[in-house]
Amino acid sequence: MKKPEKIGLDFEVDKLTNSIENIVTGDSFATDITIISIFDLKTVIKKNGWQFDWKLELKQPERDVYKLTIVNNQSVIQGLISLEVKSDHVYMHLLESAPFNKGKTKMYAGVPGNLVAFACKLAFQRGHEGNLSFFSKTQLVQHYIETLGAVHIGGRVMIIDTNAALKLINKYFPK
Repeated sequence: MKKPEKIGLDFEVDKLTNSIENIVTGDSFATDITIISIFDLKTVIKKNGWQFDWKLELKQPERDVYKLTIVNNQSVIQGLISLEVKSDHVYMHLLESAPFNKGKTKMYAGVPGNLVAFACKLAFQRGHEGNLSFFSKTQLVQHYIETLGAVHIGGRVMIIDTNAALKLINKYFPK
């Protein structure tokens, strides 16, 4: 099987919320993040506005794909993230908000931040002190520094270290 090329991530962190927030009403909704199944991906297709081939992502044995949903509404996927646990950190391959959570008419804010905070939490759970890395599109390097506290370590490589990870986790997963 052909190995997917490393593409720069191009998600925009619209707002750091403590869950996800309805754009119109400002109401916050508690979320769940769970492993996705092939059944969940029946509607996650380019024809429905999704940018990435998530079925291909799910076939990569070293990666886990997680879905973000609102508590008590598991059937509507708010966003997806693909993660790989490495020997000393977690690597974020892809992150995508649902089509209805993108652009000027988006329904919910906070989806990307929620998913990145989850990735940092997973990095702590796996003994990697919250360390997360990813490739960024060049034009978004500064955005990730400002919104996520990420560090640009050269080229398009970004990392979120322990301190930045703790800030994100405490925002989205308060004890």
